[in-house]
Amino acid sequence: MSGILAGKRILVTGVLTESSIAFHAAKVAQEEGAEVILTGFGRLTLVERIAKRLPKPAPVIELDVTNQEHLDGLADRIREYQGEGGAGLDGIVHSIAFGPQGAFNFLEGSWEDVSTAVHVSAYSLKSLTMACLPLMGRGGSVVGLTFDAQVAWPKYDWMGVAKAALESTSRYLARDLGARNVRCNLISAGPLKSMAAKSIPGFEDLADVWNHRAPIGWDLSDPEPAGRGVVGLLSDFFPKTTGEIVHVDGGVHMMGA
Repeated sequence: MSGILAGKRILVTGVLTESSIAFHAAKVAQEEGAEVILTGFGRLTLVERIAKRLPKPAPVIELDVTNQEHLDGLADRIREYQGEGGAGLDGIVHSIAFGPQGAFNFLEGSWEDVSTAVHVSAYSLKSLTMACLPLMGRGGSVVGLTFDAQVAWPKYDWMGVAKAALESTSRYLARDLGARNVRCNLISAGPLKSMAAKSIPGFEDLADVWNHRAPIGWDLSDPEPAGRGVVGLLSDFFPKTTGEIVHVDGGVHMMGA
C-alpha cells in the first residue's frame, strides 16, 4: 500500500467519537498506509463500535494512563495484535486530556482537581511514551494534541496550565529521546465541538473567538485538518523536526489584538 505512512504501525489513543481528532488521525493514517491500534478507557464497547467505522477495523486495547499496571503491560498487549513481520511501533498519537469540573475555576480549583488534570493531560505523555519505547527500536514519532498555552483563555483555567505542562513535557521528551531517533511534537488545534468540549463550562464563549479572528476560517465541526496535521508529523516528511508545536487553528494564534 502506498501513502506517507506506508508500512508504519501507529498507536492512537483518545478515540471516543467520530467527531474526535484522534478518530480522524486514525482514519487518515489508515488511508496513508498505516496499521493502527487504538486504546480506550472506560467505555471500551463504545470505542470498539467507533473503530468499526474506520476504513479498516482496528483492535482496541484498554488503557488507563494513570494505572501503572496498564502501562507496564501495554507493550506486551500491542505485541499480541501484531502478526508476521515482528513487533514494533513507528508512532504514537497522544490524544488524552481530562480536568474535573473544579479545574475550570482558576481561583477556587483545589490541588486534587489540578493534580488530576496535570497527571492525565500532561504527565501521561511521558508515561505513555515510555511504556511504548521498548517497541520503538528503530525510532519513531510521538504526536500529542494541545490547545495553545501561550495565553490565558476564557473559561479554560487550570486546563490551560495542564496544557502548558504538556507543551513543556513534549520539549523535554524531544530532548531526551532524540538520541534514540524518537521525535516528539504537538499539534495545537483550534476548538472543536467534540466530547471533550462538552465538559468545558462556557465552551461557546471560548470557541466564539474563532468565529471572528481566524483569517483562513475555522469550522468547529471539522476535525479532519487537525487529524491531517497529526499524520503529517507522524510521517517521515519531518525527519529533523522535534520539540515543535504546529498550529492547526485557522491562524488565530498569530493574530494581534
